[in-house]
Amino acid sequence: METWNFRIVDVFTDRPLAGNQLAVFEDAAGIPEVLLQALAQEIGYSETVFAFPAADGGDAWTRIFTPTSEVPFAGHPVLGSAVLLAANRGKDRVVLETGRGPVPVRIDRASGPASRGTMEQPIPTVSLYDNPDPFLAALGVERSVLPVTIYDNGIPHVYAMLERPEDIATLKPDFSALTELAQGSRMPLVGFNVFSGSDLGWKTRMFAPADGIPEDPATGSEAGPLALHLARHERIPWGTEIRISQGEEIGRPSELFARVTGNAEQVQRIEVGGFAVPVGGGWFDGDLLRNPGNA
Repeated sequence: METWNFRIVDVFTDRPLAGNQLAVFEDAAGIPEVLLQALAQEIGYSETVFAFPAADGGDAWTRIFTPTSEVPFAGHPVLGSAVLLAANRGKDRVVLETGRGPVPVRIDRASGPASRGTMEQPIPTVSLYDNPDPFLAALGVERSVLPVTIYDNGIPHVYAMLERPEDIATLKPDFSALTELAQGSRMPLVGFNVFSGSDLGWKTRMFAPADGIPEDPATGSEAGPLALHLARHERIPWGTEIRISQGEEIGRPSELFARVTGNAEQVQRIEVGGFAVPVGGGWFDGDLLRNPGNA
């Protein structure tokens, strides 16, 4: 029987059954193209990764799928896949080829079953969001402390800042309104983010109901642009690593670390890190899925 094996990794946590769940097909070369999206939908995590032999000098070519679409880059899939690949190959640094180019990931140290990785993310584009009032109304808040801004590093993310972290925890967003905003934005996927904090500690929540993700436990693609947003608006010094908490409201507490170096005129590097814990795995019956009429 042909089987397609996958691993399950909890990302942005140093303990099992927390953080953001990820499924990784470490050898996806034999899976038909037409089934990639269907398998991601069947698993139902925020993202599923299919790894293939490298095409351009990296360690692997990775394709990333949400339950409804393929995305060129996402943070927790890259980090979780890199931790698995590095462990399998005995490396402390790997390069994953993504739809937004090569992403280097450094594996810094181990903590029991968890390993910490740090990825160098693509530099995002930046612009003011053109629908701030409907976005704030969908969140149920009156204003954002900083300008409502959209950053795109492969997944567009919109950011609003509230005065106090405790205001984040009590939010009850209107998912229908957020879905309408996303569907009317001409972007295939958009993450709606709300955050608060000070100094080195920040709290965030991310909603993407239009893509089958009402709330994400940990969003690596959001963490790097958040650090950039804070540095641009002089809320943190350039080059400072911040700690971001996420996921408590949905029972998946997560911790992310982000740093941006450079200055307002030129961003040099964006790094996002955290722990990842392989917790299990499974398989699909390839013979059956290739020939469903034989079931």
